[in-house]
Amino acid sequence: MQKIGGVPVEVPGWLETLAGRVARTPVPPVMRPPASGGRPAAVLLLFGEGPFGPDVLLIQRSSRGRTHAGQPAFPGGGVDPEDGGPVAAALREAAEETGLDPAGVHVVGTMPELYVSRSDNRVTPVLAWWHTPCAVHAASPDEVESVERVPIRELVDPANRLRLRHPSGHSGPAFRVRGLLVWGFTAGVLDGVLAGSGFALPWDRSRVEDLPPDVLNLASR
Repeated sequence: MQKIGGVPVEVPGWLETLAGRVARTPVPPVMRPPASGGRPAAVLLLFGEGPFGPDVLLIQRSSRGRTHAGQPAFPGGGVDPEDGGPVAAALREAAEETGLDPAGVHVVGTMPELYVSRSDNRVTPVLAWWHTPCAVHAASPDEVESVERVPIRELVDPANRLRLRHPSGHSGPAFRVRGLLVWGFTAGVLDGVLAGSGFALPWDRSRVEDLPPDVLNLASR
């Protein structure tokens, strides 16, 4: 049990174990940051205990956005100089995008920096426990269309899992949950995190579908 401001906060054992595992996870060659360049960024992988068990907070980005339009994602964005680092940036961005109260969040660790070439971002995923949940919503409508707490049991359900194939021929993990099609960077991170959490279930990796044209059009902006 850990303490925040002298108040005990019980972080689930599975999350502490996960934080230790992902901190040491090797970065795939395609996602290794370049020797120089790229904008520092951070995303918040916020886990909580919801009515259907452990869940994770996701947003759906606005279809009017300039990059990653319409895509489900973790809250997050660029690291500003005044943030002082990725942890503060992830919490600030989550508060701005969802109305989250950072006082109810306990950070348990970070993952190695990942490079997203599409946006030229060097992204640090920040893992956290939502010990005191609050109401969340699309607090920045120009950037976020909706906010959803997605139960882990729905993410690991084999019926909700598939691989999506891009016209380039590349395919990657994806999830269909709560009316969201989660793919790309977010789905890749979730896939690894679920495996490290111990919650993952076997699923049919031969189930491959083409990226829907409407999703592809938004992503190509």
